[in-house]
Amino acid sequence: MSASGNVESTKVPWVDVLLSAVAAVSWALIGMAGTAALGLHLLEADAAGSLGPMTAAAVALGAGGSVTPSGDVSAFGLRGAEATTAIEITPLGVSLVGALLLSWFFLRSLRAAGVVIAPAELLARAGAVVALFVAMLGGLAWAGHDVITFDGSALGLDDLPGGGGGGGVEIPGLGDVGDIGGLLPEQIGDLIDAEAAVGFTVDTAPTLLGGACWSAGILLIALLASRRTPLPAGWAALHRVVRPAVSALVGVLLMAVLAGFAAALYALIGDDNPKRIAGAALLGAPNGVWLGIPIGLFVPWDGEASGPLTRFLPDPLDDLLVDSDRAVTLGRLAELDGRVWLLGVAAAMAMLLAGVLTAVRTPVESGTLGFAGRCALRLGIVTALALPLLAWLTEVSVDASLAVLGVDAFDAGIELHGRLGMALPLGALWGAGAGAAGALLARATGAAGQRAAPLALGDVAVGGAGPVRQAVGAGPYAPGSSYRPPDPDTNPYLRMPRELRQPEDARPQVPSSSDDRDPSGDDVYGAPTVVRPMGPPPRSSRWSPRGRPGSRSSEGRGEGPPPPPPPPPAPPRGPKGRG
Repeated sequence: MSASGNVESTKVPWVDVLLSAVAAVSWALIGMAGTAALGLHLLEADAAGSLGPMTAAAVALGAGGSVTPSGDVSAFGLRGAEATTAIEITPLGVSLVGALLLSWFFLRSLRAAGVVIAPAELLARAGAVVALFVAMLGGLAWAGHDVITFDGSALGLDDLPGGGGGGGVEIPGLGDVGDIGGLLPEQIGDLIDAEAAVGFTVDTAPTLLGGACWSAGILLIALLASRRTPLPAGWAALHRVVRPAVSALVGVLLMAVLAGFAAALYALIGDDNPKRIAGAALLGAPNGVWLGIPIGLFVPWDGEASGPLTRFLPDPLDDLLVDSDRAVTLGRLAELDGRVWLLGVAAAMAMLLAGVLTAVRTPVESGTLGFAGRCALRLGIVTALALPLLAWLTEVSVDASLAVLGVDAFDAGIELHGRLGMALPLGALWGAGAGAAGALLARATGAAGQRAAPLALGDVAVGGAGPVRQAVGAGPYAPGSSYRPPDPDTNPYLRMPRELRQPEDARPQVPSSSDDRDPSGDDVYGAPTVVRPMGPPPRSSRWSPRGRPGSRSSEGRGEGPPPPPPPPPAPPRGPKGRG
């Protein structure tokens, strides 16, 4: 019976696995496509080409893909290798929407599996999501290509005198001076009749590989950050060691993005072109915020910028990158604008908040110093891995000679790369310091461990092993904890009977023997309607077949009810022969 139960518990519910994967991937791609389309429309990128292919290309970039624009732009003076463009930038606004939707549906499907999930089912659910997401990206790679044609005649240059190639120019007072088309610059004259085709294509192989890594990474981070999602039985240590720190750091990063959106909302109020600010924030607010956090934590960056793309850089970053080989650091940015020091203060406060959240969500198992040491170690390791990841995600590499996705970037380029080798030790130091400080603050205020999840406390039965202190669903055999202290005014079972609330001399005298009184001196049972005297309770509440009267096991032990009285003696018979 138990063997069959174990076999059934290891079976993977494939129907539920496939349905949950379809829901997660569908909603994630719908959210990414909607965000990309709205952002591009607000940036007026659809004025230069079709919005559908550009949306597919933006979604592919947001999912870790690659886009290669190319085309025939010889009419603009670009030939050969100059007519190519390489773009390595991730619109993290699109990525964040897809990551939130994908992880939410994935975690919701895991929570329906119970307190513990089998490793086979966890692997099946994650694998189905990744496989379906990669398959859908293949369709985007097929749809994400477009050709934008620039028609010189549509520029209105042929309306200039001499632009049409025939007829003279008549000036009042001077008469006909003839055709002055030759007086126009040669490039403008050629541009009038020029037609340039500019296209972009989603690279299939890099996009599929990047999408697989992106979706698998999102599911891994979501699994480590969710404190109420079940894990396999052998992974119980992750509940109290890893999840509090990861969830705290992820929560702080998301709150920083919300602050970035609030700053963008404040910036667009009163601006001449609020639509472009809203579109840029929708697509790239996480890029700017997550770029500022490593810079605020003193991670150095290397980069340079040239051409029209420099106007997309925030001030004073554009002044430091243009025609300069100096590294981008917080101190050098502060030399150009002293308000940049506020970025360092904000980054430090964000790390302190992560330390406090880690301490609040970590179970308290030892003294103050031991608790602070554990929080410092765990948050230090998590931050040491997260800070290089942020620096890598926000890298920018654009070498453009085309107009693509609504941005005219002829002979322009931006290079901005964080030093990942410096980000790792700095992340460890900042995480350890913030974890220790947050733990001390939480212990001083009494908030340490107050928000620890039941799985981290071990209050939930895991695989039937270990003590169960609190069941998942409270019931008669496992009552839940009270939401407030007991109050006789709201709980009728705690009120004293009316007879006992009277003065002692006015209470009705109930005859009782000393044997009927409770040794504690209380004459009231749990219910206020039952008042002593009553018979004494049985000396033992245990009752088993072995304790039945007359059995050997019950002799001399006083267990069970008393034996029945002996039968009365038979009446004597009369003498023989009478009657």
